[in-house]
Amino acid sequence: MLSNYFFPSCFQEYIIRVQRGISVENSWQIIRRYSDFDLLNNSLQIAALSLPLPPKKLIGNMDREFVAERQKGLQNYLNVITSNHILSNCELVKKFLDPNSYSVNYTEIALQHVSMFFRSEPKWEVVEPLKDIGWRIRKKYFLMKIKNQPKERLVLSWADMGPDKYLTDKDLQGAMKLLSSCSHPYVYKITFATANESSALVIRPFSEKGTLKDLIYKAKPKDPFLKKYCNPKKIQGLELHQIKTFGRQILEVLKFLHDKGFPYGHLHPSNVMLEGDTCRLLDLENSLLGLPSFYRSYFTQFRKINTLEAVDVYCFGHLLYEMTYGRPPDSVPVDTFPPAPSTSVVTVLESIISPEAMKNGMPTVTRLLQMPLFSDVLLMNSEKIQFKIPTKLKEALKIAKECIEKRLAEEQKQIHQHRRLTRAQSHHGSEEEKKRRKILARKKSKRSAFESGEEQTMKSSNSNNSGSGASTPLTSPSSPVPPCTAGVSTIPSPPPPPTAAPPLPPPNSDVPIQPDPRPDNSTSRGALLSSIQNFHKGALKKTETYDYSAPRIS
Repeated sequence: MLSNYFFPSCFQEYIIRVQRGISVENSWQIIRRYSDFDLLNNSLQIAALSLPLPPKKLIGNMDREFVAERQKGLQNYLNVITSNHILSNCELVKKFLDPNSYSVNYTEIALQHVSMFFRSEPKWEVVEPLKDIGWRIRKKYFLMKIKNQPKERLVLSWADMGPDKYLTDKDLQGAMKLLSSCSHPYVYKITFATANESSALVIRPFSEKGTLKDLIYKAKPKDPFLKKYCNPKKIQGLELHQIKTFGRQILEVLKFLHDKGFPYGHLHPSNVMLEGDTCRLLDLENSLLGLPSFYRSYFTQFRKINTLEAVDVYCFGHLLYEMTYGRPPDSVPVDTFPPAPSTSVVTVLESIISPEAMKNGMPTVTRLLQMPLFSDVLLMNSEKIQFKIPTKLKEALKIAKECIEKRLAEEQKQIHQHRRLTRAQSHHGSEEEKKRRKILARKKSKRSAFESGEEQTMKSSNSNNSGSGASTPLTSPSSPVPPCTAGVSTIPSPPPPPTAAPPLPPPNSDVPIQPDPRPDNSTSRGALLSSIQNFHKGALKKTETYDYSAPRIS
């Protein structure tokens, strides 16, 4: 994942902030000028793409508005490049964004290793380097010949070790020699293979017809990768019988490798060589060397694709799509598929690269072979199969496969957690969520105000009730009723005992004085009736009430 930001200076320099992967710690900054972008764009013209580089301007190029507009244009230019799967993996773009990591000339390093190898093997001779025919930066190709067989052409590939290399040097050397002895009708023959502690070298026969991708894109095998596949002149899929035959052959060799416990994980159209109507698988050594897959940035997004068998099936879905429609899918998963030569093709594609397949997991190779698209294909091959893996090496391959899958699962888990965190942050930072939080805060504030106001009202009511009880004894049941003797039958208190009375306590204003319960002969029932008749309601203290029962819209 790349994240780029630009900050103009007085010299029209732009600071590009680049991040690889999901870790913020794996990020850096580089300074580029417009001339650097222009040079990169000229180098990428080999891809024959129309890239949105902002045009040059000689007058007024220091204006603030112009610099800001160009900044947006350059950002969009980088977005287009990094979102293109082929361009983002090419050496030109990687050197532009990460010059420190890609400052080495890998062609010269490959020539040095090849020259050292030829000291002990003088029968081989380099004819010419095949520049940029592959997509890997650290894998180089050379056209070769045998000195006593000058008409026979071979291709040599040299590659560095990758991050998934888990075999020991001894086991790797044994596995590379084993590849030379492999015989299978759908595996491309290896003439020679060897490896050391840092790199590996493989020699194969050179095919003038090229790969399956060359057939789909009508390309020449010796042309650079960007020129061949980045922007095809004519987009056209293969015939239905070719799709059925090639697909069945590829599935057969995948099943063979899975049954043998041999890890692969590098299926794509450029790794399928064509010999007439027969497909032969290339680059079996990639998994041994620990090299990353061409589609790794795709299947690391889906946690259900967590084994090399599932990776092979997923990659087969990409390959089948390209054979059918003449181009790779724009994005995966694919929601709707264009019209295909047969509905059975779409059925297979839906079982692999549809949203449901991403959620439920990949079908097995055996299940794909049983589907109508491939089940009725007859294969006519009499070549003897020979690929015997020693028990000790088989155990080492099993451990290496488990390590590769473990690293894949860890990377998928990190990406999944990062995506969840990003979605959560995006959700909380969205305008809708901000409005929702404001509404909730406003409702909470009103509720608090209502509760505090209600509490204050209750306190005020209580205080009013206690005050009115002092002035109007008849309205307050808690207040003591003054005694009256008029018309009221009361029992007088018995006389006090003849003992001495205790001393009186000091007067206390906080303690209410209890009225004397003995009847007063000076009062009468008529006085009480007169007091009731003279009571006026308007003399009471008015109180304000608040009605919160009705709904309100703020």
